[in-house]
Amino acid sequence: MKPTPSTPVTADLLCDVCGQLPEPPKARLTLANIAVMLPIELLVHAAVVGTHLPYVAKVLLLAVTATVLVIWVAEPSAAKVLRRWLHAPALRQRRTLHLAPALWRARTVLLDQPGSLQKVTLSLAKLDANILSLHIHPMTGTGSTHAGFSAQTGAGEGVMDEFVLSAPGNVTEQELLKALHDGGGHESHVWPTTALAMADGQTKALSLAARVAGNPQELPMAVAELLSAKVVATDPEGPAPGVTTGVGPSTDILKIPTAWHGPLIFSRPGEPFSPAESARAHRLAELAEILAYSPAATEGSRG
Repeated sequence: MKPTPSTPVTADLLCDVCGQLPEPPKARLTLANIAVMLPIELLVHAAVVGTHLPYVAKVLLLAVTATVLVIWVAEPSAAKVLRRWLHAPALRQRRTLHLAPALWRARTVLLDQPGSLQKVTLSLAKLDANILSLHIHPMTGTGSTHAGFSAQTGAGEGVMDEFVLSAPGNVTEQELLKALHDGGGHESHVWPTTALAMADGQTKALSLAARVAGNPQELPMAVAELLSAKVVATDPEGPAPGVTTGVGPSTDILKIPTAWHGPLIFSRPGEPFSPAESARAHRLAELAEILAYSPAATEGSRG
């Protein structure tokens, strides 16, 4: 026999700070109090009216008894016995939130051949996942990861597809990874994301380019903001960290060479940099270098 859970369903609604349940709707609270208090009031009145006490004593006894029973019995009983009914609207809203669509970012390497994208799209559609945006990044077979993928599939070239997906709230990361794999994807990665992922990357890059144009020294902060990454501090006198400038499905370190204060290194653990992101960061670095060594900037530094 399966034991019944001791915690009520409403335990999910408890506040993490004070442990209190949310305030129930006023109409439901009123009906619950009436349902609990009415039988008690009837019993008390029936018991007191049948006595031979004076009228004033009966009224006083009824008032005191009813007040005590309401405070100590009726209201706590209503809150406990009818808890699930009292908080039914909040429970329905919580279940709706659990089933609300969630946003995900996904990357996977596909064969560069007709039908590859359609296959992975159909696989995602089985989970009711909707593709909101898609970027395709060509990849060469020189990287070790991609070389292994090419040898495994017998293909010479592949592409890395980057998606922003909207999926039902009950779809898990593992289910999305399995759908990408079943659709022919390799080296797949999935991350939860927000609506900011739908922002126009080109517009953001242009805005940061204008910022770098105004002050080339803003380059590290601009690139970090562009990539949502952290700047890795390096010791000028020590050896450079073991990073590469290549970008692939498993590369979460990006190194950008600069001419005036050494290379800049950026880290974004768990979320590899895409070729498009690397290209934008390198173009920003080139812009900063051109402006830093322009004749106007040189004369300004001498003055």
